[in-house]
Amino acid sequence: MWNEPYLETCCRSALHRLTLVGRLGRPDGLKDGPCLHRLADMGLAEQGTDSRFRITAPGRVRHADEILKVKKVA
Repeated sequence: MWNEPYLETCCRSALHRLTLVGRLGRPDGLKDGPCLHRLADMGLAEQGTDSRFRITAPGRVRHADEILKVKKVA
């Protein structure tokens, strides 16, 4: 059963971009800023003291499940 909050297409794209930039992070104030804040509210991203957004461990899991469609091995 699906029990995770739905991610809009724009937020899925923002989550994917967070994986691409790695530890550098994405700065606040870009067009995807509202999505980055939404991802942070969901615990999938975090905003550092330098105000850049980085993906979290739960964000990596969600990215693998929903965007990369990686199958879970039981």
